[in-house]
Amino acid sequence: MVDQGECLIVIATYNERETLPPLLEAIFATVPTVDVLVVDDNSPDGTGAWCEEYSRQDPRLRCLHRPSKQGLGSAIIAGLREGIAQGYRYVLTMDADFSHPPHRLPDLLAAMEPADGPKVDVAIGSRYIPGGRIEGWPLRRHLMSRAINWFARLMLGLPVRDCSGNFRCYRAATLAQLDFNEFCSSGYAFFEEILYRLRKIGAVFCEVPITFVDRRKGASKITWQEGLHAVSVIMKLALNESCRRKKRREKPGLASSKSSATR
Repeated sequence: MVDQGECLIVIATYNERETLPPLLEAIFATVPTVDVLVVDDNSPDGTGAWCEEYSRQDPRLRCLHRPSKQGLGSAIIAGLREGIAQGYRYVLTMDADFSHPPHRLPDLLAAMEPADGPKVDVAIGSRYIPGGRIEGWPLRRHLMSRAINWFARLMLGLPVRDCSGNFRCYRAATLAQLDFNEFCSSGYAFFEEILYRLRKIGAVFCEVPITFVDRRKGASKITWQEGLHAVSVIMKLALNESCRRKKRREKPGLASSKSSATR
């Protein structure tokens, strides 16, 4: 169990007034020492107003109000930045719709400090390793998710099976090494992009198997357009990486040519 003030759970919301109260109850029953930051994009259903009312009775909850819907990735970045600025040791992200099981929060936190290995920088609640699974998805969602994860691993060299999920625990000190202003995506492609950028700075990853259950209420916010955007972001990152490698290979040759010309 983490000590009070060590872990911040970030939950991005848009119209989650129905699911948020029981989710917070489940979170605090499982890990009572965590704090929760809701990043709300001015939900028309009053999610932000409910958070303010709740926080007056329980200071473990805070709400960051944003003026409009600006993308899930940008909401997560806002929460990660807050966790870094407030000095938390871990910043954990999860969805507001019970897709991510609150009872597995202790397992993600425990995975950050393994007894028999190096400290972990990102623990991922994974649907795609042995023991992990998905309940309630139609075939098209399975196909889209599998395709994006395969493509991200292939193009970005990501060493994990589940590249696109939001149930993750990050080490705040490692996040602080990233420049979030460099990120390409403000939407769902953020999840692949942050793993790519963390891999580049040598982050250590691990995966914890979870059962992902399709949301209990409301409609999924991911679309085929978001999937296509994720593919375009992955391609952009892969091309940039390829260009950087090419430049590194060419530099010695250029230096040699200049030296020969001088002689």
